[in-house]
Amino acid sequence: MNVYEGISIGLYMLLMLAIGFYSYKKSTANTEEFLLGGRSLGAAVTALSAGAADMSGWLLMGLPGAMYLSGLSASWIAIGLTFGAYMNYLLVAPRLRAYTEVAKNAITLPVFFENRFHDRSQSLKIASSLLILIFFTLYTSAGMVSGGRLFESAFNLDYNTGLIVTSLVVVLYTFMGGFLAVSLTDFVQGAIMVLALVILPIVIISELGGFGETFAIIKSKSPDYLNLFRGTTTVGIISLLAWGFGYFGQPHILVRFMAIDKVSELAKARNIGISWMIFTVGGAMLVGLFGIAYLAKIDIGLMGQFDGSKETAETIFIHLSRVLFHPLIGGFLLSAILAAVMSTISSQLLVTASSMTEDVYKALLHRDASPSRMLLVSRLSVLIVAVIAILLSLNPQDSILNLVGNAWAGFGAAFGPVILLSLLWRKSTRWGALSGMLTGGAIVLLWVYVPHDYKDVYEIIPGFFAGLLVNLMVSLLTYKPNSHIDKEFDEMEAMIR
Repeated sequence: MNVYEGISIGLYMLLMLAIGFYSYKKSTANTEEFLLGGRSLGAAVTALSAGAADMSGWLLMGLPGAMYLSGLSASWIAIGLTFGAYMNYLLVAPRLRAYTEVAKNAITLPVFFENRFHDRSQSLKIASSLLILIFFTLYTSAGMVSGGRLFESAFNLDYNTGLIVTSLVVVLYTFMGGFLAVSLTDFVQGAIMVLALVILPIVIISELGGFGETFAIIKSKSPDYLNLFRGTTTVGIISLLAWGFGYFGQPHILVRFMAIDKVSELAKARNIGISWMIFTVGGAMLVGLFGIAYLAKIDIGLMGQFDGSKETAETIFIHLSRVLFHPLIGGFLLSAILAAVMSTISSQLLVTASSMTEDVYKALLHRDASPSRMLLVSRLSVLIVAVIAILLSLNPQDSILNLVGNAWAGFGAAFGPVILLSLLWRKSTRWGALSGMLTGGAIVLLWVYVPHDYKDVYEIIPGFFAGLLVNLMVSLLTYKPNSHIDKEFDEMEAMIR
């Protein structure tokens, strides 16, 4: 690691810790403050923290690498994700923020399910909590693996050193400041990411002599790079677009909507959030696409190396950051990758810890726990989940990393239909929600692990629609008029008008 890069990375990490200390002063009263920030987030923090929590290292490594190898045809997943994020803001965000307050001020997703469906059996809470605990512990572990491998590949440091440094900083600021620290650091990380992904394509274009020259070079290498349908199939395009369905069921994104100060602020948050997403995703695609022209014209000696494998192509952002900027600025750009990794880890870590605290400890072990005890348990839960995730990360297995790719589909299929119907349809019932949740999750797992001839179809498609259909059918069979739910729906609709 260059000394100037080290200075930039070090300053970035110190800033994250400083935010954690500041948030500690603001998040020590009770678990609602620690786990939900006291419902006091503004529109900008909500939007950028949701975006940063959503986008992991894939945004700065995976997407540019895919664009470098395939050209515009790699953009279908970005189109699907952007549209899904917009619909999530439009359909879910205002209703979820209003209903979680109406439904006994729920501060976690499992508690919301329990309150929305008046489930005294706690079956919905237990089922959703188990899904969160299992999948997000593995999800968090995979994020830590990404941090370790980033230090290994970008800075030539030992994998375990990178893993421990990344994990330690994230755990410290999450442990100290809880949700407020996670949201504020996500805001800063989101700002770093968008700056990096706007600056780098502009500098590449400048180096190459403008847009016309850049696209002429890309065409000369292969006209197919600018073909949106290069190497695609109808099923493949639909599967990539279907990634957008996952947004409706991601707990670490949905919790941001629950924490905003006012429902009325969500329209502003939507505009900021989608604008951020367009700039970051668009910038990431341009880095990969313009990287084709840069290597072809200026860095031709490395073309064969970057064309050789997906793993090497995914370092195109790192390479361009280093060759185009002074190491001090390059280190800032590289910190954007670390920001993407850390923002996702911290969000998943806190959601998992909140489920342990509110949905397991309080609900099943100590219902009358004092606010100070609950706050202590919340912080201890962060440490417990982090330790388990770190232990899983010490010897990373492909099965854990592959599970990350399936977790988006798992959460989207299990929780997505339940969230949509619970907020949009009064007749959705507890039994419909539970059966739909289990069906969606089970279909995803079966689709992934049972051999069949339809592997080209992304597992969220059968899982999401099977869960939705079962939820609808069972709800119609078990629906009984409920004046309490009708009243809550009326209050929710009044709040979002």
